[in-house]
Amino acid sequence: MDQGSAAADRDSAPSGAKRRFPSSSAGSVCSAGSVARSWSFRTAVDETQAAGLPVNRKQQFDPEADTALISGSSGARREQLCRFERKRSRKMSDDEDAGPVAKKSRVFYGSLEEKERERLSLQAAGSDAVRAGIKAGNINISSGETLEIEDRVSERQQEVLAEFERRRRARQITVSTDDAEVKAGLRALGEPITLFGEGPADRRERLRSVLSVVGPDALKKSRKDEERARRSQEQCLQTWYHEGSASLKEARLWMARYSLPRAVARLEAARAQKEVSEANKTIRQQELHKSLRNLNNFCSQIGDDRPISFCHFSPDSRMLATASWSGLCKLWSVPDCNLIRTLRGHNTNVGAIVFRPQAGISLDQSDVNLASCAADGTVKLWNLESDEPVADIEGHSDRVSRVAWHPSGRFLGTTCYDNSWRLWDLEVQEEILHQEGHSKGVHDLSFHPVRAPSASHHVGLDSFGRVWDLRTGRCVVFLEGHLKEIYSLHFSPNGHHLATGSGDNTCKVWEMRNRKCLYTVPAHQNLLSTVRFQPTDGHFLLTGAYDNTAKVWSHPGWTPLKTLAGHEGKVMSVDVSPDGKLIATSSYDRTFKLWLSE
Repeated sequence: MDQGSAAADRDSAPSGAKRRFPSSSAGSVCSAGSVARSWSFRTAVDETQAAGLPVNRKQQFDPEADTALISGSSGARREQLCRFERKRSRKMSDDEDAGPVAKKSRVFYGSLEEKERERLSLQAAGSDAVRAGIKAGNINISSGETLEIEDRVSERQQEVLAEFERRRRARQITVSTDDAEVKAGLRALGEPITLFGEGPADRRERLRSVLSVVGPDALKKSRKDEERARRSQEQCLQTWYHEGSASLKEARLWMARYSLPRAVARLEAARAQKEVSEANKTIRQQELHKSLRNLNNFCSQIGDDRPISFCHFSPDSRMLATASWSGLCKLWSVPDCNLIRTLRGHNTNVGAIVFRPQAGISLDQSDVNLASCAADGTVKLWNLESDEPVADIEGHSDRVSRVAWHPSGRFLGTTCYDNSWRLWDLEVQEEILHQEGHSKGVHDLSFHPVRAPSASHHVGLDSFGRVWDLRTGRCVVFLEGHLKEIYSLHFSPNGHHLATGSGDNTCKVWEMRNRKCLYTVPAHQNLLSTVRFQPTDGHFLLTGAYDNTAKVWSHPGWTPLKTLAGHEGKVMSVDVSPDGKLIATSSYDRTFKLWLSE
């Protein structure tokens, strides 16, 4: 390169460009070429941008073309540079329009046997390594036992799913639009028929919601149950009869022949009493009330080591029989309260012991003089000579709470908790009547007094009482009025008054002639265990209750005359001696007491 060319190059070079040209050598030529390439690249970029063409700064220049540009003249060099830039610009635009190059998929030709053999050999080598690890104990593999893991859902998720299911069922339930039917349906399901501020639409939705929980068939079932209960109740209210045995017929004829003359005697005595002047009646009544107000505790005796459940005077008023929960029955002399005999035969709580009519008067001591019953369903008969029972009456399947003698002494009545009472004929020694009529256990019974012994009355735990005509077998009076169970009853000697004691703390006096409640005596603060009329004339009524007291009431008038307080436990039984002079009370405190007017 001569000096003229070098000067021309310097003249054509842009101002400000660095020009470094060392001594002429190979190295200096390379350095000049590098500088020329850098300068030509900058120049090409500037001209390309001025022409409005795209610039690719990553594009590299061809070294040979750059050397050619340096070796030519400035005009030729400028023309070659323009052609090169135009060619490069067209190539760059073609590259941008072409877009990304798609990846070509591989296609294998021929058999894959070699590849498969290679894969199997690698797998076998891996299996050999696993087996070696298992054999060395470094890898543990189970022997095929598996443990199933239950898919446990959280309680919250279960509640949400159950709510969705309930809503789905509710949408499918059809509910009547009649508000009366909706209320009836809610009542049948045990739900309140209305709520505060609730309208018919809300009530209907509430019924639908309840049915979605209990099921749409619950309403039908409840209606069927109601219909079944109504039919059964109607059947229970129906009176039905069945043919009795020949012994029952004979017993009823015998009772009729026995009761009719005594009914005539009772009416004659009532007519005679009617002729007595009112003044004399008032004087007698005042004297009786005065003596009753002076009643005091005459004797107190520990009768047993368990509560004394019952006491009863003998017909001659000389003995007192007591029954205890220990299973023992005892006879005591009256009024000194000395032990005469202990009757052993029951193994559980004794409910009652009663003297047979005419016992100690006309009956021999070797005859049956007493009858007792217990909670195990046993009934035993006793005489006055032995400590052992002379006979057992079998046939009860449940607790026997009370026994009572028919005034004739031939028949014995028993009440049982199997909802029935029974009548036994001791002459033929068989059960002649098994009478039902209560929905719950029958607790007590009483026969009509001696002057008209044709009817019996019994009361039950269903708070109802029934009076039966023993000559026909029909229920002649139905007593309804007590709020709770009836535990005791007793006929008045006048023949038309009946007293009942109940768990509602009251004593009711019933009039048999018009079949109505005559008076309700608010007697005690706890349930009444026993009621007794005066056995001679019925001029006073005696009640015992679980408030630890016994009370004497006037009859008629029903005014309180005396409260017999002294027991430390519940008064479980009371009785009045046949001569009307003594009153006996037995208590839960294991004692019995005699009360006498001073």
